[in-house]
Amino acid sequence: MRWAALVLALAAPAGAGETIVSARYDDVTTRYAHGVLGDAEEWGTLVVLTSEGRRLRFVLPEERVFEDLEPRVSDLDGDGRPEVIVVESHRDFGARLAVYGMSGLIAANDWIGRSNRWLAPIGAADLDGDGVTDIAFVDRPHLAKTIRVYSYENAALTEIAEAPGYSNHRIGEDFISGGIRDCGQGPELVVARADWSGIVALRWTDGGFAETALSVDTGPEAFDAALACR
Repeated sequence: MRWAALVLALAAPAGAGETIVSARYDDVTTRYAHGVLGDAEEWGTLVVLTSEGRRLRFVLPEERVFEDLEPRVSDLDGDGRPEVIVVESHRDFGARLAVYGMSGLIAANDWIGRSNRWLAPIGAADLDGDGVTDIAFVDRPHLAKTIRVYSYENAALTEIAEAPGYSNHRIGEDFISGGIRDCGQGPELVVARADWSGIVALRWTDGGFAETALSVDTGPEAFDAALACR
């Protein structure tokens, strides 16, 4: 089941050339007491700034929050009009990945299914080379420790791959480690092994991910170096 966000914005429709240029969260709230990111505060509103100077506010209902660090602006369908990737959490059903546009919620995957269960985004890129942008995240980076990849096409999210045994966040950290890099041979996911014994790069090949070990150091500087192809 999905609930539409309440939209507080100018009534005028988007112009033909109007696009999203940035996004941020607003309205700090303590109504979802999970604290996985180091404190008890989450966000109740997504604020989108457009190229025409409009500020669009998408306000979640009381049972939901943005349990996230920052929105991610990315042109997922290649039409020149970026979308916004966020993490929403429901008080009863935990987290889900969601995509917003200037009209509000466009697409989302299913809730994890239980309160206080979270997911940590890795990034967006065409991981399998089919011309369609994919969004990768770690499903429950402290419990399930499973990468899930969803393709974004025709304003819908479809799961296309999973890879157990990886993480990108430790409980209480106010940052997410790793991301997506391209060192000249195509996009790779940079994440930690599930036990945080090392950093690895995962590249799509032959219908699955091939792993390359990068470092036994899993500190922030080591992740920065890996993302910079050093």
